[in-house]
Amino acid sequence: MNIENIEAFVYVNHYGSFNKAAEVLFLSQPSVTARIQTLERELDCKLFDRLGKQIALTDKGKQFLPYAQQIMQTFQKGKQQMQQRKTLPHELRIGATVSVSNYLIPSLLPRLKQRYPDIHFKLTTAGTDDLVNKLLGKEIDLAFVRKVAHPTLSSYSFYEDPIKLYVYEGHPFMRQERVSISEISFEPLVFFECGSLDWLRVHRVFDSLDRHPNIEYFVDNSESAKKLVLERAGICFLPGLCVEQEVRANRLFPIEFKELDGIALQTNLIARGSEHAMFADTLLEIGQTLFR
Repeated sequence: MNIENIEAFVYVNHYGSFNKAAEVLFLSQPSVTARIQTLERELDCKLFDRLGKQIALTDKGKQFLPYAQQIMQTFQKGKQQMQQRKTLPHELRIGATVSVSNYLIPSLLPRLKQRYPDIHFKLTTAGTDDLVNKLLGKEIDLAFVRKVAHPTLSSYSFYEDPIKLYVYEGHPFMRQERVSISEISFEPLVFFECGSLDWLRVHRVFDSLDRHPNIEYFVDNSESAKKLVLERAGICFLPGLCVEQEVRANRLFPIEFKELDGIALQTNLIARGSEHAMFADTLLEIGQTLFR
């Protein structure tokens, strides 16, 4: 089946006219008609009803249309990918927050390198605001950041990392079926604060109490917070990615309670409009495979 015949069918349906489709495709009207007739012979059915100057899809045409559109979309996307590959950059500059650099990038970059073996990758680690400014200033090409909204940047949801309370081995909470907010508030707490709105939601978990939680340590990075818990200095609310190894090794343990349901750190991938869309699509595809 000839892709050009399918293209003619999609265009005739879109414009509702053989003449208009011919004009857009830079063909003569008889050429478009011939392509449709060839397609109808291949499918062994009539695709259009011709009512004077008006045309309408037949029932068979309506059935075939979504398949034809999908074929054209796939073909155009593949064509775009091939054209872009001809002009691949020598270097791709990626920005990431600290947590993404520590826990996501080591899994992502090798897989990205497999797709684009001739490209060198440069990683910049910084806070979300700094990365947005670097992207706008064309110092980097793509960035993994906390959820942001900017009128000139494209933003794609990449990963949600649930926040849970983690305790060390042997902590009394491990022997309890249920743990209340009040009980947690009396425990020595390590509080990892990264400025995200999601952390404000964690603070609000304690709003129903008539006392402040016993926060003994404020830290600005998850590694320090995690190590303090491992040293039994306190317990801590942490995103899941940063404690995966410790949980698997039975060194840290999540404590579930309903007040934390739905609280997660949102990581987005941002770019300047449609620039580097091919790499953004590839990263999103890799992310879906790794973290679904």
